[in-house]
Amino acid sequence: MSFMRFLGGNANAGAPAPERPGIAAETEAVRNIVARLESLPLEKARFLAGMAYVLARAANADMEITEVETQTIESVLVASGLDESQAVLVAEMAKLQERTTGETSDYLVTREFRDESNEEQQLSLLRACFDVAAADGGISAMESGTLDEIANELDIDREQASAMRAEFADKFTARLNYRPDA
Repeated sequence: MSFMRFLGGNANAGAPAPERPGIAAETEAVRNIVARLESLPLEKARFLAGMAYVLARAANADMEITEVETQTIESVLVASGLDESQAVLVAEMAKLQERTTGETSDYLVTREFRDESNEEQQLSLLRACFDVAAADGGISAMESGTLDEIANELDIDREQASAMRAEFADKFTARLNYRPDA
């Protein structure tokens, strides 16, 4: 199940969500988290869920999500309209989903975010992904590749993506470790 569907997915606004297979297997903790987010309008919840998932994808590109990356994700979510406790919950849910379904959901969730956002929001998300990847001191080659995939899946043109990469040039670890005299 994708993270977007986990928070309400493609359910029609105002219509009851269809019964999902396996819902009985969801834990009480998950139901409590979802209940905390029900106060948000569906479209806002879906937008923030997609954003959180893509940020967790950037954080997990090197197969590890550090505490500082998590704090950066939470900060982005707070700046996007969640209160601090909601941001913590959504970040944790996104991290869990990324770790368990990442390879199968990454492309789909990123494209869905693209379809439901404007160019400014897409660029803002990509910049936040760079911030998350760089939060622990540098952007690894694996993270760099994931950032390129995210930019491509968001349909951000090459010039804009290159300009953003240039802003973070001092964070790429391959560049930091390069010593021409070695």
